[in-house]
Amino acid sequence: MSHTAHIPSHRKPRQSASKTALRAGVAGGVLSTIAVAGAAGPAQAEPVTRTVEMPTITAGLSTSVAASAQATQAVALDLETQAHEDAEAATAAKTAKKAKAEAVRKAEAKKKAEAAAKAKAEAAERASRTAERTTLSASTESSTTSAPVSSNATGSAASVIAFAQSHVGDAYVSGGTGPNSWDCSGLVQAAFRTVGVELPRVSQSQSTAGTQVSLDNLQPGDILYWGGAGSAYHVGIYVGDGQFVGAQNSSTGVVQKSLDYDPPSGAVRVL
Repeated sequence: MSHTAHIPSHRKPRQSASKTALRAGVAGGVLSTIAVAGAAGPAQAEPVTRTVEMPTITAGLSTSVAASAQATQAVALDLETQAHEDAEAATAAKTAKKAKAEAVRKAEAKKKAEAAAKAKAEAAERASRTAERTTLSASTESSTTSAPVSSNATGSAASVIAFAQSHVGDAYVSGGTGPNSWDCSGLVQAAFRTVGVELPRVSQSQSTAGTQVSLDNLQPGDILYWGGAGSAYHVGIYVGDGQFVGAQNSSTGVVQKSLDYDPPSGAVRVL
């Protein structure tokens, strides 16, 4: 035993300090308990205990977090969609540009090919006309019926005949009006134009342009026609001595022939 055990204590009884314990839970609305020990009586007094329910904060927090996550996901989805659309638009624009360039290239190639084909065709046509004219000239020189003959025509008739005979050997071209290729009515119109007479352009109209005359009473400078008056399909110029000059067809060109070679249907006199 201690030698101080019998000495009574002179200190006043210690009053218990207030004790507070806080227990807080954050999941599922856990109750928080605060224990308060009061010192209102002697040291041996039982502590006073009070229970207080703390508010739950997890519900609102989880909702905010969920909403924020959902908004972030929506923004990310929108960005991904926009990026995909931008990529598709860029691809489409690139494809369209390439297709346009290809179309332009093909159009230019087609244009060049057409120009080359046209030039080739024109060259072939010129060569054909030259060969045909050479053949016609040789045939004319060797044929007594094709050689120009003198006539008793005078004045305007003589000028018309001289013009027509100067183009014997020229090529026949449908719609041709000279100076080196003709169709039948084109040659007749040009011959009469040299003396100031303006005839209609086509055979049908030329066959009624003057006074109808009998084939037995022809004079140099009369217009001969084949077919009906007003519906003629061919015309020529009577040059005298039973011969005429006319642009016959693509095989013969402009020739001087006997009326027996191709007897006309009728004649009109303009001069």
